[in-house]
Amino acid sequence: MLAAATLPVAATPVRAQTNDPAPYLHTHPAQLARHAEGKKKPVPVIAAHHAGKPRRAPRLGTPPAPKLVVPVARQVPKKPAPPPLPPDVGPNSGLKLPRYAALKSDEVNMRSGPGERYPVLWTYQRRDLPVKIEHEFDIWRQVEDMDGIKGWMQEGFLAGHRSFVTTGSENHVLRSDPADTADPVAVLKPGVVGRIRICEAGKDWCQVQVQDYRGWLKRSDFWGTDPGEAIGP
Repeated sequence: MLAAATLPVAATPVRAQTNDPAPYLHTHPAQLARHAEGKKKPVPVIAAHHAGKPRRAPRLGTPPAPKLVVPVARQVPKKPAPPPLPPDVGPNSGLKLPRYAALKSDEVNMRSGPGERYPVLWTYQRRDLPVKIEHEFDIWRQVEDMDGIKGWMQEGFLAGHRSFVTTGSENHVLRSDPADTADPVAVLKPGVVGRIRICEAGKDWCQVQVQDYRGWLKRSDFWGTDPGEAIGP
């Protein structure tokens, strides 16, 4: 059974127009009981032109017939056209499309089109929140968030490192090893944002980090990767 002791963490909504509660940091009640008994530490909960000389005519004889000189057009070799970019590569960045990115700031606007003349749809207030980049136009990127909301953000507000956000309505256990039987490191509430360290190709577990806690989390517990995608350290 869970004890009542909790440690609150500052709550910050993902978008300004949502009322979703931010993740919390709790003390796992069962571990708190064990800690009281001196067995284990409590498990935290983390919510871009020249003319030549004229020739003299001969004095004797018939003058020679004039020679017709036909100028030859100068041929300038044409530069070969660059090969077209494949459809899965961004025309501005040259990077793979689609791809994931993370928000650089605690306040990033999503607009209805690629330009500041377009209205703001949402203001995101969660640094490191993952988004998926689907299209590019100049300095603008069309992105999609974990709820399927699409819009345009400036490229300067997007970072290349990989992050994740826990999904669903239940808590998720961050474990010391990629196994359901491994010791718990922390309990993550829905909406917790962290960084992805390692995902092996085709594997169900990824090594992630939330605040100072590092461990293994199932892909099915978070949003921020493609199925079976490999992510290096």
